[in-house]
Amino acid sequence: MGSISGAGTGSAPPIPDRQMLGLCLGVAGAVWAELPLNQFTLAWQHSVEKVRWEEDYRVTYQGLALEQARIKGSGAGMEIPETAVLRDGSWHYQPGLAQLSLLRLGRTPEAGDYQLCSDRKCHELSEWLGPPVHERPLVELWSCTLSR
Repeated sequence: MGSISGAGTGSAPPIPDRQMLGLCLGVAGAVWAELPLNQFTLAWQHSVEKVRWEEDYRVTYQGLALEQARIKGSGAGMEIPETAVLRDGSWHYQPGLAQLSLLRLGRTPEAGDYQLCSDRKCHELSEWLGPPVHERPLVELWSCTLSR
């Protein structure tokens, strides 16, 4: 963006370039994909119970803010919080966690893939990263400044 000239006799001070914030996917700081998202839903199917789990995140300069979550039912390691409310077939609740600087997800062929949803459309992580493989059993998500 650079600077913008002002009207009249003087010039406006330079306006610094605004960096676009987004979501980075990768591991150990190596970026595999950059997505221009300021909010998203992370969704997956529980590998044992086969119920959908969804978490809504907001991307901020401080990290990823988990704002609310939904789960279709309880089961192995999936206890429904006491504060959850059943609405539209899912238990809705607010986890109340501090912002996450890094979100680490395990990805294996047996467990299936995660989905990133935004603007009412969901996409498998494999669209950006390829299918889950044993040689790369995890992916990390973090807020980042997008490259141009």
